[in-house]
Amino acid sequence: MNNLRINEIVRKMETERDYVVSLRRFFHENPELPREEFGTADRIEEELKSFGLETKRVDGTGVYSEIKGKGEGKTIVLRADIDALPVEETNGCAFKSKKKGVMHACGHDAHAASLLLAAKILSEHRDEFNGTVKLCFQQAEEIGYGAMEFIKAGLVTGDRSFGIHLASNIPVGKVSATSGPNNASVDYFKITISGRGAHVSTPEKGVDALYVASQIVVSAQALVTRRTNPTDSVVIGIGKMEAGTAYNIVAKSAVLEGTIRVMYPEIRAKVKKELEVLSKNIASIYGAEAEIEYKDFTSPLINPVSTTEEVAKVAGEVVGKENVITNRPYSLGGDDFAEFILRVPGTYVYVGSGNESNPNTLVAHHDGLFEIDEDCLLIASKLHVAYSLSFLENLI
Repeated sequence: MNNLRINEIVRKMETERDYVVSLRRFFHENPELPREEFGTADRIEEELKSFGLETKRVDGTGVYSEIKGKGEGKTIVLRADIDALPVEETNGCAFKSKKKGVMHACGHDAHAASLLLAAKILSEHRDEFNGTVKLCFQQAEEIGYGAMEFIKAGLVTGDRSFGIHLASNIPVGKVSATSGPNNASVDYFKITISGRGAHVSTPEKGVDALYVASQIVVSAQALVTRRTNPTDSVVIGIGKMEAGTAYNIVAKSAVLEGTIRVMYPEIRAKVKKELEVLSKNIASIYGAEAEIEYKDFTSPLINPVSTTEEVAKVAGEVVGKENVITNRPYSLGGDDFAEFILRVPGTYVYVGSGNESNPNTLVAHHDGLFEIDEDCLLIASKLHVAYSLSFLENLI
C-alpha cells in the first residue's frame, strides 16, 4: 500500500457520513456513567462483529478487538473513551439524552462512533496492509479508571498508540497535534482531621477539627504561590469540606476532598508530599491529627516529539497543513490516555468541533449545552485510518 492508495481510501470515507452520524446520535441518546456502560458496550460489540471481528470485554464494560492485516508487521493501539457524565442536558437537540441527569457532555459519544467507523474501514482493507490494529473502547475515563484496566489485562502493547479527543475551542476542520505537555496529572485527595468535641463556650477543652481544616484550605495555596516555581503550572483545588454536628459544638472531625493538577511527574510527587507534610503539621499545632489518602487518577499526558511529528504530517494530508495546530496551550484537565502513552509511544490529538454558526458547539466541555459540529466525526475517523495505515506500511 502506498500514499496514493491511503488517500483514496480516506476520500471514499465521505460516503460513510450517515453511518457515523447515526452511531454518534445513538450513543448520545443513550449515555451511561463510568463503569455502567453496558448498553454502549453491547452496541460497540454488535458493530465490531458485523465487521467480522472478535471482541473481548474488559472489566465488564470496556471492549477490545483486533484487526489483523495480511501479514506480520508492527502494531498500533487505537483508543476511544465511551463514558458519559452526571450532567443534565439542557440542549434541545432532536437526539437529546433519554436519561435524566446523564449526558455525553464531553464528546465521548463522538469518540466511540469515530473509532467504530475507522474499524469498519480498516477491517474492509485488512488484506492490503501488514501488522495489527488494536481497538480499545475504554470505559470510565471520566473517573481515571478504564485505562489501567486495559493495561492490567495486558492489551496495551505494541509500537504506537493513538487517541483523539474533540475540542469545542478549536474550529471544526482543524486538528491540534502538539508535542510536549498537553494535559495535567489528576490526583484525588481526602484529608481526614481528628480532633475532640466540646461546647463552643469552652473551646480550650476541645480540639477544633473545623478550624484545623480551614487553616489547611488556606495554607495549601501557599504550596502553589510560595513553594512552586511560578512557571510551573500547579493547581490544588479543594472542592468539598464536611465538619461538625451542631452550631454550638466544637467539631470533633472534618474531611476535605480535592485534587492536585500538575504538568510534570517530578512536580507531581513533590506537591503531593508537601501537602501531606503541611496537613499533618497544621493539625499537630492545634492538637489534632490529620491523615491524607490519595487516588492517582492519571499521569500527565505528554506527547513525544517524534510520534507527534508523524501524526502532524498525516493530519496535514487529511485536513491540509494550514489546519494543523502544533502549539496549542496545554490544559490542566486530565485524560488517562496518558497511561497508554507511558506504555506504548504515541500521541493524543485534538479535533476541532466548534462552529460559530451554532453557539452550543462553542461551550465548554461538561456543560449541559454541549454540542458538536458533526463534520468533526469524519475527520476523527479519517485520522485513525490514515495514521494507522501510514504507520503500519512504514510511510512516515
